Amino acid sequence: MIITGKKFSKPSLSRVINGDVVLSEQEKVEKFRLDKKLVEKYPDYNRSTLQTFIKSGYVTVDGKVATKPNTLIEAESVIEMNLPKELTDEKVKNAAIEKMRPETIYEDENVLVLNKPSGLLSMAKGEYTAEPTLEDYGLLVHRLDRDTSGVVILGKNEETQKMLRKQFQDRKAHKTYYAVVEGRPKLDEAMIDLPMSRNIKHPTTFVVDANGKAAQTYYKVVKSSDKYSLVELRPTTGRTHQLRVHLKYLGTPILGDRVYGTAPADTDMRLYLHAHKLEITIPGKDGNHRVEFEAPIPKEFTDVL
Repeated sequence: MIITGKKFSKPSLSRVINGDVVLSEQEKVEKFRLDKKLVEKYPDYNRSTLQTFIKSGYVTVDGKVATKPNTLIEAESVIEMNLPKELTDEKVKNAAIEKMRPETIYEDENVLVLNKPSGLLSMAKGEYTAEPTLEDYGLLVHRLDRDTSGVVILGKNEETQKMLRKQFQDRKAHKTYYAVVEGRPKLDEAMIDLPMSRNIKHPTTFVVDANGKAAQTYYKVVKSSDKYSLVELRPTTGRTHQLRVHLKYLGTPILGDRVYGTAPADTDMRLYLHAHKLEITIPGKDGNHRVEFEAPIPKEFTDVL
């Protein structure tokens, strides 16, 4: 290519054209996330469902199977979704359920305790989705946000489900969380007693509100670096998004929080919130037992510090 008649206002671009600077392959070709391109091509499915299809091995890029939703592809790449013809939508979901089954912490004839991974829904949202939810593994007792990981208990029969739920309602089930937050709270240890209510401007979120429902969270700083802190959290109430809202109010939002923190809406970073322990009473053949279940703190929580 020969360009004449004008001088370049950007010397760096001139050097590239003259061959003095060689662009890297990444700079030469614009790339896009696979799951986002798939949404454009198959608008009948939501993004979460398409991510499940990718993880299940049903999507190819230029003829090769891609199993990571954040795979970067070029605009000219050929992407195809090959759902098995012999499978109904329900069978597709069942296959994903078995493939993506969370780690079992404990199981008996009445309860199932799982180490929920970040990204797994607690319950279906009403629309068609082929992605698994906690309800696919047992009767839901309590919920964790999609992006929160850790201990969750399910009932295997309605009697057990009712017994476990009542303990959460009566505040007799005790939970301990760990979170990595941005910065460091002013106090190393304190009780946050701040009522909350639904955000009228954004009904899917919550805010601290003097006229809201009571919400208490005990926290303790465990470890800090120059940017982040590892914090132990013990809520005494179970309001939706309670820990995330309380920590935001302190000026130390949870790392990776796309709603209450500083993480971009399209980030691949996980939410650094983990349900570490659950103390609860479960039924047994010889009577009820008070037990404590634990899910190890994810390695990335300590790595980031």
